[in-house]
Amino acid sequence: MIAKPINSILFVCLGNICRSPLAEGVLRAVLAERGYGGDMVLDSAATSGWEVGSAPDPRSIAVAVRQGIDISRQRARRITPADFHRFDLILGMDRSNVADLKALAPAAVRDRVHLFREFAEGEPRDVPDPYYEDQEAFASVYRMIREASEALATRLAARVSTPDSGQASSTI
Repeated sequence: MIAKPINSILFVCLGNICRSPLAEGVLRAVLAERGYGGDMVLDSAATSGWEVGSAPDPRSIAVAVRQGIDISRQRARRITPADFHRFDLILGMDRSNVADLKALAPAAVRDRVHLFREFAEGEPRDVPDPYYEDQEAFASVYRMIREASEALATRLAARVSTPDSGQASSTI
């Protein structure tokens, strides 16, 4: 685990219209359900610029709405050099995203970049891109993201209850 407190998380996929906006919305919902996360900065971005300014894919919006999560106001954006310094944790949805992120990241902050499911669940597994698939693929991706978000929230909560310094902390 990263030694510094985690106060900000950026989710990244290829276009920032399917997986990463869904992950941002789901983690926000999980943290709210658990009664924390109000101070946590969550965002999402793309490694490409193809969809900049676009709303999330209608299928991502639909699967989120079925779970009571509204991601419709998010807009796709491309990761910027400043993001590598602004976010404590940058989570790529698949190995290709992580490779692209590590290539873009300054050496001093590459340790902030991780594969989402590996960081959250301890298993090096991708969240596959459902863009060219049907609605069931989006539902499957939602379930993966929900499970990983639950695991990530548990890790963050454990970090709060057992800080490295031995002193109480309210930062997650």
